[in-house]
Amino acid sequence: MPDIPRPATGGPLRLRDFRLLLAGAAAGQLGAQVTLVALPLVAVLELDAPAFQVGLLTAAETAAFLLVGLPAGAWVDRMRKLPLMIRADVVRALTMASIPLAAVTGVLTMAQLYVVALVTGVATVFFDIAHQSFLPQLLPKDQLVSGNGALETIRSSAQVAGPGIGGGLVQLLGAALAIVTDAAGYALSALFLWRIKRPESLPERRPDASLRRDIGEGLRFVCGHRLLRVIAVTTGLGNFFAAVLMATQSVFLVRVLGLVPGVVGLVLAASALGGLAGALCSGRLAARFGQARLIWLSPLVTGPFAVLWPLAGRGTGAALFALGSGVVFFGVVVYNVAQVSFRQTVCPPRLLGRMNATLRFLMWGTLPLGALAGGALADAFGARVALVWCAAGFLAVPLPLLLSPLRRMRDLPATGPAEAPDADPSDSAGAAEPAALG
Repeated sequence: MPDIPRPATGGPLRLRDFRLLLAGAAAGQLGAQVTLVALPLVAVLELDAPAFQVGLLTAAETAAFLLVGLPAGAWVDRMRKLPLMIRADVVRALTMASIPLAAVTGVLTMAQLYVVALVTGVATVFFDIAHQSFLPQLLPKDQLVSGNGALETIRSSAQVAGPGIGGGLVQLLGAALAIVTDAAGYALSALFLWRIKRPESLPERRPDASLRRDIGEGLRFVCGHRLLRVIAVTTGLGNFFAAVLMATQSVFLVRVLGLVPGVVGLVLAASALGGLAGALCSGRLAARFGQARLIWLSPLVTGPFAVLWPLAGRGTGAALFALGSGVVFFGVVVYNVAQVSFRQTVCPPRLLGRMNATLRFLMWGTLPLGALAGGALADAFGARVALVWCAAGFLAVPLPLLLSPLRRMRDLPATGPAEAPDADPSDSAGAAEPAALG
């Protein structure tokens, strides 16, 4: 019998398995956010790496989306999602634990950091694709926006708490030892996921199935859908410049603004408050403005605040960096909740893994390129100049959306799995009811 989400009264938090999924997300995200501060600081403070090597480290963390992004989706569609997520968490926990072990024994090198980043990135590709494909099995369609909003709230809360904790741990224990928190977070995530009891059948495999054919089917679905195409282009552009930011912010905050690790963590934590606010407000904003309108309106309104990054200075001037990030991240999270919920609704269940993998390949494949560009710019012209280019890029992010059919729509069309993916969605503007959080 197919595993179809049953209608549920109340919100998704009433479901035990969804609460366990949230708990796993909280544990994994908190550790990951600590590492977001600690891992670049291992390179900057303990190994004295130049800006380009820090950018190369950021690129290694995200290179897996280019290397295995497309085949990963086809593989995920052939497997049970929950056991795959548990295995990915175990791999990430063991791999991250190797860093503090190497630091204690005095053998830590940049080469090891690159390998850890790459292996962890591959595990993250499989985890994320399986995670986004598993959620529609837990929740009915009318609760996907609420469920994604809850997950984004957890993610944003971790972004608030994690960097502050990470900066404090780096100052107290050293950057390498602070990464123990990440390993523990992934282990806890695996434990919570292991307790989920929802039955999950092995997806049926067609006799004529092949890896190449499966990848092609996912590509045709995404590239044949006008809204998914523009979402892929927009998000890929935004991720390129977000990677420029990730590759240069630690170098900028430490070497240009002269901040100690504890204050670096506080600046990044303060900036994440915007993401938390976006997660909490996304449902109400979708109900008021419309889900389609929110997708292009959020980056258009919040993107210009990126210009505050290169304007930040020493002392209290660092608050400009936090303010700019807070407003930009608010828009990013609102955008993500709206577009991810739409993707999960429009795609047939058998294609969810390939659809998510194809989009991750197109959208996240730009991350290593942006990280390399950011590191090269910071090395050649300084971190502040790299942030100027980053801010200019964020101003351009909404352009593909403004030139698309989304600009003429309020709500996203109520497309279903049986609808042809290349149907013109502008004909259905206003057909779908916006879903609200709660």
